[in-house]
Amino acid sequence: MNAARNPAASLRSSNSAGPQPESPPFRFYDNRQKYLAFINTCNEKSAIARRAIQELAHVKPSPPAIRVFDAGMGDATVLSRLMRGMHRMFPTVPMSVVAKEISLEDVRLGLEKMPDRFQEHPATVLVVTNLHYAEAPRLMPRDTQVAAALNWQEVRLTGSSAHEYAEQIEELGATLDYGWQTRSSPKSGNPIYLRPSVLVVYREDHKFLLDAVIPKPGRIFESYDLIVASQPWRARMSAAFKAQKVLVPLIHSLSPGGRLLVIQSCGRDPALEIIRKLWPGENPFQVDRHELLAAVKQELGRDARDFTLAALADDKAIFRYEMHTLPSEIGDRIGTSTLFAAWNAAIYVNQIEDERLDSVVQNGAYLEATQQVLQKHGGLWFNDETFVVSRRRA
Repeated sequence: MNAARNPAASLRSSNSAGPQPESPPFRFYDNRQKYLAFINTCNEKSAIARRAIQELAHVKPSPPAIRVFDAGMGDATVLSRLMRGMHRMFPTVPMSVVAKEISLEDVRLGLEKMPDRFQEHPATVLVVTNLHYAEAPRLMPRDTQVAAALNWQEVRLTGSSAHEYAEQIEELGATLDYGWQTRSSPKSGNPIYLRPSVLVVYREDHKFLLDAVIPKPGRIFESYDLIVASQPWRARMSAAFKAQKVLVPLIHSLSPGGRLLVIQSCGRDPALEIIRKLWPGENPFQVDRHELLAAVKQELGRDARDFTLAALADDKAIFRYEMHTLPSEIGDRIGTSTLFAAWNAAIYVNQIEDERLDSVVQNGAYLEATQQVLQKHGGLWFNDETFVVSRRRA
């Protein structure tokens, strides 16, 4: 979940003599340190997980399993919490979870959180793939030549303890290194997979029970009860792009009664206030949920009649999350580490590119602006907005 915010390491070099090929565009989220600092100092992931779990009350799975798609697994903090909520609500129902993630490091971090899930809910099939948004829900590349080269790996966990499952997952290092290699797009700088990969993980002792749930190579795998798309794009991209490239492919993968939960930053918070002290008039979040839904409706065309496309009012659609601080940290003087954490979170959420930061960092204006806003509000918080698209039942 946080697909567009998940960094993939990217370096530039301009020190070598002689002409150099042009580097791919540098993206704001290509700094893994910023990403890790943000997710460990702010509680956005837990807030998103709570919101996603609320959707389970509206889900009515049909045999053979409840099916969930995570449109950006990240480090699986959200997904693992959602899976705990699914177990609480459907403790005896087989669970099929498909997660899209292109970052090798995030796949590793995400899988580390899964041994306990297999222990608590044995009837679980977990699938991780690096395919594009239009391909990932189906577990099948659109191009026939690419599909023929699909790297399909199946892992059957043995034993009866989370410790044993963790040991087997840790042994997947070479498998992940091979399947999740990437290159940078020369146009956008986005990471692109070198080989399309699908990793299927389940417990060996539940293989018979899960036979109808385990995806098979070459078969189209769709129809999800719940799809979660949290921060799956660059905020400044157009509504038409987001609808065509991300949302509509996901919407077409919903089962009857299935629900797509979309979450994105929307500003109007102290974090954006910090940014505007340094760049007046800055507006990273130009496409709100109303414009997105209008673009989705247009892209769907006549198919829109099969779905419910309604934006909730602000009091139900907008939720906030905060940066963790102790009560004693915000006062007349704020520690440098707290200011650094708040500044990092503000520029990360508002997607400020590195090349724009040099001037404000060199003169120290960013620390003064951050301190003023933190003292004014007694801390730092952020707004996310959400909307749901559901497929009507026959």
